[in-house]
Amino acid sequence: MPARIAWGERRFDFTFPVDFYPELIERLRGTPARLADRLRSQPPDRVNRRAGGKWSMQEHAGHLADLDLILFLPRLDDYEAGLKLLRAADMDNAATEQAQHNARPLADVLAQARTVRASVVDRLERYEAAFFSRIAEHPRLRAPMRAVDMLFFQAEHDDYHLARITELIRAAPAG
Repeated sequence: MPARIAWGERRFDFTFPVDFYPELIERLRGTPARLADRLRSQPPDRVNRRAGGKWSMQEHAGHLADLDLILFLPRLDDYEAGLKLLRAADMDNAATEQAQHNARPLADVLAQARTVRASVVDRLERYEAAFFSRIAEHPRLRAPMRAVDMLFFQAEHDDYHLARITELIRAAPAG
């Protein structure tokens, strides 16, 4: 597998216009379907397989739903409240580590990802355009982040985990 930049080491350039928010909402809306497309055709033993202590494909999918609940939706609250600093992420991913996603049927993990993301998208679609210009500091990046930038950041995070799932599919032994 090619070397990848770890999520916590990535940096971002948020210089695009705020008016990109509708396209970013669409990217976020599509993640659950992309997860289902990647995972439903895989045998359960591959979807749940951990290698080298790293997350399985199913755990990556569950992680996206976990973060919507414990970080993305609360950060929307931060923007609504006009906070100057967004809440920090748990970079140890305790919620995902404790969630036991591999013990659940894949259909349940995918349904949760779809349901939670639908609530995120519904909320985003209710905001006036001016909301997406609101600014707060991102605690890890130590940079100002508009609400529209957070949508991009979240979409990139989704793609990071989808790419990891694809790597795991390609690396899985035939069986």
